[in-house]
Amino acid sequence: MPETTITVSALVMQIKTVLEGSLLLQGVSVEGEVSNVTRAASGHWYFTLKDAGSQIRCVMWRGVAERQPVNPENGASLVAVGDVTVYPQRGEMQLQVTGLHALGVGDLYARLELLRLKLAADGLFDVERKQPLPALPFRIGIVTSPDAAAFQDVLNVLRRRHPLAEIILAPTLVQGVDAPPQIVRALESLDNSGQIDVLMIVRGGGSIEDLWAFNDERVVRALAACITPTIAGVGHETDTTLVDYAADVRAPTPSAAAELVSTNAALLPQFIATYRGALDSLLADRIASQRVQIDDALRQLIYASPLRKVDSARQMVDTLSERMTSRLTLRLSVARERTIALVGNLEAASPLALLKRGYALVRRADGSTVRAVGQVSDGELLSVQVHDGAFDVRAELEKKNGQPRLAGF
Repeated sequence: MPETTITVSALVMQIKTVLEGSLLLQGVSVEGEVSNVTRAASGHWYFTLKDAGSQIRCVMWRGVAERQPVNPENGASLVAVGDVTVYPQRGEMQLQVTGLHALGVGDLYARLELLRLKLAADGLFDVERKQPLPALPFRIGIVTSPDAAAFQDVLNVLRRRHPLAEIILAPTLVQGVDAPPQIVRALESLDNSGQIDVLMIVRGGGSIEDLWAFNDERVVRALAACITPTIAGVGHETDTTLVDYAADVRAPTPSAAAELVSTNAALLPQFIATYRGALDSLLADRIASQRVQIDDALRQLIYASPLRKVDSARQMVDTLSERMTSRLTLRLSVARERTIALVGNLEAASPLALLKRGYALVRRADGSTVRAVGQVSDGELLSVQVHDGAFDVRAELEKKNGQPRLAGF
């Protein structure tokens, strides 16, 4: 026995999710013979659509049945348009019919189905390529006829639910052979403008012939190529066109498309508060970052400032001044000691030092020093210098042993 098992209900719900989530199984057109027709008291229709090889059960709700040009009858050949669903209570696959057409218009549906399969194979309907709608678009581009009631319905909804939105219309025909190229130009014009947040393509309901422009391959490819998020609201709820598959989001009606676009308009104050908080946080972070940069710049500026160099130079001057003062002091000290020594030597060699020891210095009137008696004349006035002063004397010469000498010496 397998380790993991699931219930019947879980299995049926998985099958239902896979089948009903496939775009290839939504809005399909199926041609066949009607049998086992039953109309319930509720007004809903139940019948089988079959061909030579297979059959499928069909259900058509009362609201859809009341709008159909034909009713299912046993043995009738019809084209049924609808979505493949699963009836969980019986675990049966069925076609939930959204439209019935006589086989006379089956050629259009056959062409439509072939084109749908071709575009699906090219990946235009892949879920992976679809974009989410913006949470709160403020510039809404609309591709439609300005005279269409659908456009007025969209305007009424947006004015009521999202009055701050800016509406940018790309007018175009929405029906006839000239409509597809105009719709393509309108789509490309809005998408390339870079001025819109979301692109809506809308039109009111009508027959398959009326809506055929929205099944045109050129229109479908142009819509699928849009960079701007797109939403399609074409026809009534039961109408399905190929632009519904190509758009990022499909709405059942134009008004419903406008409601989807403006879903979050009531949350505008909350959005503003959120963005304000985010902006405050961003500004605070930016200011803090700028402050750090400014502090770094100031540190670099202070480091590179001329004042810093002046201070450094001042410190160097002080250092050099101290060195110079120290050296000068040393030199002065050495010079002082040398001077003292020299003075001592000079004093020792000075005549005054000799005078202190009792010697005297004799000078003539002209200031010349008397070094010998022969230099003095008898009666000549002389000056005698002793250690504490000088006094005058007069020379008296006498001869002794035939040699002149000063008297008293």
